[in-house]
Amino acid sequence: MKTFKIMALYLFAAGFFLAGVAHFIYDTGFAAMLPDFVPFKLEVVYVTAIIEWMLSLFLIFPQTRRLAGIATAIFLLAVLPANIYAAIHGIPAPWSEETNLTALWIRPLFQPLLIWWVLAVSK
Repeated sequence: MKTFKIMALYLFAAGFFLAGVAHFIYDTGFAAMLPDFVPFKLEVVYVTAIIEWMLSLFLIFPQTRRLAGIATAIFLLAVLPANIYAAIHGIPAPWSEETNLTALWIRPLFQPLLIWWVLAVSK
């Protein structure tokens, strides 16, 4: 079981790191997911990317793993409104011109699973 947990941890950390990379590659797409009242949209996207990188790295080290898991769960809760906003307003995935409405709603509905996942593997 311990091997499975470590593999799941590394898989989560790698995915979270790659999500940060995607924020730089598809920056304008991610910025479109933010409501109009949010200033400095691109800067917000870049900062969230860097936070994702840092959290993914802190998840790898046993000394910082538990706190990083909690911080990652809080971060995922903090970005949930942007995913809900994108789904409500039909804003396509950052790497796409058009996204099916069902697919847009999968993302915010998947967020609790990601939160559970990071908390489970960071204990």
